[in-house]
Amino acid sequence: MKQIYLLAALLITATINAQIPAGYYNSATGTGYTLKTQLKNIIDNNNNGLPNEHIATDQGYNALDALYANSDRDIYYENDNTILDLYSENPLGADPYNYIYGSDECGNYNSEGDCYNKEHVIPQSAFNDASPMRNDGHQVIPTDGRVNGFRGNYPYGVVGTLISQSGISNPTMNGSKLGNNLNSGYSAGYTGIVFEPIDEFKGDIARIYFYFVTRYQSQVGAWSSYAMFDGSTDKVLADPFLNILMTWHQMDPVSQREINRNNVVYNYQNNRNPFVDHPEYVQMIWNPNPDTTAPSVPTNLVVTNEASTSISLSWTASTDNIAVTSYDIYVDGNYNSNSTTTTATVGNLTPETTYTFTVVAKDASNNISAPSAPVDGTTTEAGSSGSECASETFTNIDTNSSTYTTVNWTGDNGLQWTATDSRTDQTLSGKAITIRNGVLTAPTIAGGIGTFTVTTKRVFGGSSGTFNLKVNGNVVGTIAYSDQDVTQTITIPNINIENNVTISIDGNSTASNRVVFDDLSWTCYSSLGIDEQSLSSVNIYPNPAKNIVNITLNSDSDTLIEIYNVLGKKVYQKTIQNTDILNLDTLSSGIYIVKLTQENNSISKKLIKN
Repeated sequence: MKQIYLLAALLITATINAQIPAGYYNSATGTGYTLKTQLKNIIDNNNNGLPNEHIATDQGYNALDALYANSDRDIYYENDNTILDLYSENPLGADPYNYIYGSDECGNYNSEGDCYNKEHVIPQSAFNDASPMRNDGHQVIPTDGRVNGFRGNYPYGVVGTLISQSGISNPTMNGSKLGNNLNSGYSAGYTGIVFEPIDEFKGDIARIYFYFVTRYQSQVGAWSSYAMFDGSTDKVLADPFLNILMTWHQMDPVSQREINRNNVVYNYQNNRNPFVDHPEYVQMIWNPNPDTTAPSVPTNLVVTNEASTSISLSWTASTDNIAVTSYDIYVDGNYNSNSTTTTATVGNLTPETTYTFTVVAKDASNNISAPSAPVDGTTTEAGSSGSECASETFTNIDTNSSTYTTVNWTGDNGLQWTATDSRTDQTLSGKAITIRNGVLTAPTIAGGIGTFTVTTKRVFGGSSGTFNLKVNGNVVGTIAYSDQDVTQTITIPNINIENNVTISIDGNSTASNRVVFDDLSWTCYSSLGIDEQSLSSVNIYPNPAKNIVNITLNSDSDTLIEIYNVLGKKVYQKTIQNTDILNLDTLSSGIYIVKLTQENNSISKKLIKN
C-alpha cells in the first residue's frame, strides 16, 4: 500500500507542476458575454484559428478513472492519498470514511461509505448523456456512490428545510444536505429541492458551473430543461442560481487543490478552467456594468455611550439604488472599523480624551457616500466602578484568510490570543474572528472578571445556537448567536471571579455553524455590596499615567493597594488611608491592574502607564 501511495505522490507532483501555457488567454480581451465567447473559443474542441491554439480532447468516459489517479487524491487535509471526495471530506479532522483509488470504485452500494463513483456536477440528464460533456474531467468528479444518488439530478442551492430519504442521513456524514431551497437572501427566487455542499467546496462547485456554461455555450440552448439553466446561450444560468454561484465563488476563493486539479485536467484533456486561473472573469462576464451610484450620506450620527476606553455610536440608515451593505467608521479622520448595522462601538481609546467621528455608507460595488456630519465624543475617566478590565477588538489580526485553521495574534493587551478552526476574512465593526468548531482562548490576565460582553453574528447559513463561556476551564454562561447575518451583543453579568483569569469560548452547539466574534471585553472583579461606597468612589488619576498616580478614597480605613501586571505578577504593594500618591517610576510602560482591598471588600481597576 505504501508503494502505491508513493507512486501516486510522484505522479501528482509531476502533474501539478504544470502552469498556464504562455499566451493561453491572450485572446480574452473583452467583457460581458463577448469575453465568455472568447474563453469558449480558447477551451473548446474546435480550431478557432487562434495563435498556438490548444484544442480540447475527449478521452472518453472510462478514461476518467486514470484521471482520478492524479487529480483527486487527498494531499491537502489528511494527506493520505485517498480519494478526495467533496461529498465526504471533513476539513476539520478525520474523514467519516476513505476510498482507495482502484479498489473501492462502485459496483453496487447500499449505504454511504460503501464505494465511490463518478458524479456529474452538471447532471447527465441536462445534456441528454451526450459526449464530450459526459466525459469532461473538469465537471466529472469522484464522490461517494450513495451521496451521489442522494443528490441525484437536483440543482445546487441553499437548503432551508431538510427532506427525509430512507437509507441515508441528512445532512450526510460530512454535512452536505438535501432539502427545499431557502427562498430568501442571496438564494431567493427558487423553492424547489436543492443539494448543498459544505462551505469548503462551494466555490469549487461554482467555478465548475462557470466553466461548463462557457465551454458548452453553443450547445446548452438546445438541451432539455434544467432548473439552473434559463435556456439562453449567453447568460445560461437562471437568476436565482447565478446569484447563488456568484456568492459561493466570492465566499470560497480558489484553493490550491483547485489550481492543482486544473493543471492535472489540462494535461489530461488539453483545456483549462478559466475561472480557476482568473477568478475575476466571473464578475467581468456576468456583471460587466457594475453599479456606480453611491449611497446617500448617513445622517443623525450621535454618541450613545461614553466609557473610559470606548464610545458607542448610532446613525440613521443611508439609502441606495440597490442596497447599502455596510458603513465605515472614521476616528479623527482615520479609518477605524466597519459595521453592517447602524450602530458601532469604537474601542481601544484613551480615557479622558475627545475624539471626532464620521461615518460613510458603502454598497456591494464598493461605492462610498460622502462622510456624515462629524460628532465629538469624550471618553470617561478610567477606574470608575465596574471599569473595563480587558478588551479585544481583533484589530491586530494580520491575516485575511477563508481557510479554517489555527490563528495566533497579539491582542489589544499585548499578549497572545489563539483561535482554532477559525477564519479571518469576515468583519463586524472591523476585523473579527470567525469560529466554526474551535476554541477562542484569551491570555491569562489579572484583575478577575465581573461582567463579560461580546458581539456575535452567524454567517454562511446554518441555525441559531450557543457557545460556552469558560473562566479557568469552568462554564460560567452561554453566548448566543441568532439568524444568519443578525448582529447581537451578548452580556453575561455576575460572573464575579477574582485574581488571575483565563477566558475561553468553545462548545459550538452546532459544529458546522460559522460565527463571527468581535468587540469582546470584560469588567474587573469587584466584591462590593450595594451599601459599600468607599471603594466604589475611588479616584485614580491621571490615567494613563507616567510615573506619579494619585489615589483618593472616601474613607479613613486602611486600604491595601496591590498592582499586578497583565500576567498576574504583583509588582507593587502599599497600604494607604484616604489620599495618597504612588510613585511608579520603576514600572515599565503597559497595562496594569490595581486591586484595592478594605477588610473583606475589594475592587479592581485598570491602569495604563505610558
